[in-house]
Amino acid sequence: MPEFFNTVAPADAVAALKCRLDRRLPSEPIPAVDSLHRVTSALVISTEELPSFARSSMDGYSVRAQDTYGASESLPALLTVVGDVPTGQQSSVSLRIGEAAVAYTGGMLAQGADAVVMIERTLTVDENTIEVTSPVAPGENVVQVSEDVELGDVVLPSAHRIRSQDVGGMLALGITEVEVVRKPRVAIISTGDELVMPDETPKPGQVRDINSYTIAARVTECGAVPVTYDLVPDNFEAQLAVAQRAFDSADVLIFSAGSSLSSRDMTIDVLNRLGEPGALVHGISIKPGKPTIVGIAKGKPLFGLPGNPVSAVVVFDLVVRPIIHLVSGLTESPVWPPVMAILSRDVPSVAGREDHIPVRLHRENGILCAEPVFGKSNLIFTLVNSDGMMAIPMDDGGRYAGEQVEVRLHGGP
Repeated sequence: MPEFFNTVAPADAVAALKCRLDRRLPSEPIPAVDSLHRVTSALVISTEELPSFARSSMDGYSVRAQDTYGASESLPALLTVVGDVPTGQQSSVSLRIGEAAVAYTGGMLAQGADAVVMIERTLTVDENTIEVTSPVAPGENVVQVSEDVELGDVVLPSAHRIRSQDVGGMLALGITEVEVVRKPRVAIISTGDELVMPDETPKPGQVRDINSYTIAARVTECGAVPVTYDLVPDNFEAQLAVAQRAFDSADVLIFSAGSSLSSRDMTIDVLNRLGEPGALVHGISIKPGKPTIVGIAKGKPLFGLPGNPVSAVVVFDLVVRPIIHLVSGLTESPVWPPVMAILSRDVPSVAGREDHIPVRLHRENGILCAEPVFGKSNLIFTLVNSDGMMAIPMDDGGRYAGEQVEVRLHGGP
């Protein structure tokens, strides 16, 4: 068993678990229209060309490019308009030398045409004749067959988090079903004699359970399925029974509270009873969130989060979130770009640990500023009143007012 509170950096805690993750969740077919933010379990291959016909990229006239060569405003090319090709219909118009046909954005070209003259480069002489005032080259203003996607192209890789544009791309190719990784089920267990349900009025010494629901919302943001359990008292047998039931049906197990070193600490003993190797890390070098447990049993990740809500959220974002992404089938966590802001006041820190401070963003004279929201780690409204978190590296002594800092916004994937 590892030595308790031999703290490691958050990245090292993730790495210790990541290298032992070899369990793969099964895949399932779902409608492409419902696949937003799901993770592909296999390559998505095009079964057709896109577009499947040459089409106009703007309103104008289908022409033979060679009939416009040399055209200018002073010496325009005269073309006879022999028809039009309505959008959504197959072309029945065929061009000969010196002829043109009305073209619409997205519509087919007339047969024999190889370019489109935009309507702004033409003048109407009469209902059957136009002047072309600028030449066009073959292919100009035309989207060619398979210019977007060729038959057999890989349109989405495996282990890809599906975006809104990906949904549109699949449907454009007639791909109405896609194989994705099943959403991970994340069991969340809150422990403590002092906890009561949110709809109860706490008695002296009691507090409402908010971690279960805050963490569940965070799990949902990750694209996984949270499964919460009834509150469990500080009793080893009771905690072990709930943990074993949750472990059997879940892909990831999270304990909230019970992970600090005290006489009532049972979390690590419970987690170690679930299977080998059990706890890998007990203590990470951050504030808030030091008393954190990271482990694995039978290929399933295990976490013991601090009971203080701010600590639990910070640890979730740094350690739990990237592991849920890996279990979801991703090879890396989705990119959630931070914002840069000017710090409004000094923030001290202690070397040897990472500090994570909630900050509120606001603008002063058009400049984005970050105002620290100070408070103890058991005060949930330090998070509620903030827009994101600012990190101070463990080898840094703090940050000074006026410095540019990186802010990780709440609510990322």
